[in-house]
Amino acid sequence: MGIKRASTFHRNSGAFSLAFLFAVGLVLISAMAIAQEQPTPTQKPPQSEGFFATINRWFEQQTANMSASFNDARKKVEGFSNAAGDAAKTTVEGAKDAAGAVTRIPTRPVSGHEKCQLAPNGAPDCVAAANTMCKAKGFESGKSLDMTTAEVCPPKVYMSGRSTGPECTTETFVSRAICQ
Repeated sequence: MGIKRASTFHRNSGAFSLAFLFAVGLVLISAMAIAQEQPTPTQKPPQSEGFFATINRWFEQQTANMSASFNDARKKVEGFSNAAGDAAKTTVEGAKDAAGAVTRIPTRPVSGHEKCQLAPNGAPDCVAAANTMCKAKGFESGKSLDMTTAEVCPPKVYMSGRSTGPECTTETFVSRAICQ
């Protein structure tokens, strides 16, 4: 029997809790409705209030505070979304401008035969040769695409029947360049 009474007690307490929550919900909804219908005056004359009037006033204040908080949050989110949209537009426009500028750069491969000068370290410097080749074709600058290396010997080496010798040098030429 003790078990039945305990389970009945729990069932009754659950129903009581549900009824209490329902009543609190009704009070909250009515307070919000009253707060929306009537503007709150800036100064209220002092009057004797009962328990329910005090609770009602407290709910009105909480509703007003929550409304203000939600409005502030909404304004901040709208400001953030506007700023993000502006940033995205600026980034997209910048990318379009950069792509357009790259496609407008006139580039063209040219062929020729320009000797690369030796740098102070002994390696061939073909940057100047590519620029010279492109300037000769009417462009401002260029970069080498293809180079040719050859061993150049004086005629006396070949006349003596040799194909190489200490008098021979290795020369590098730019044979193709891309010009801008």
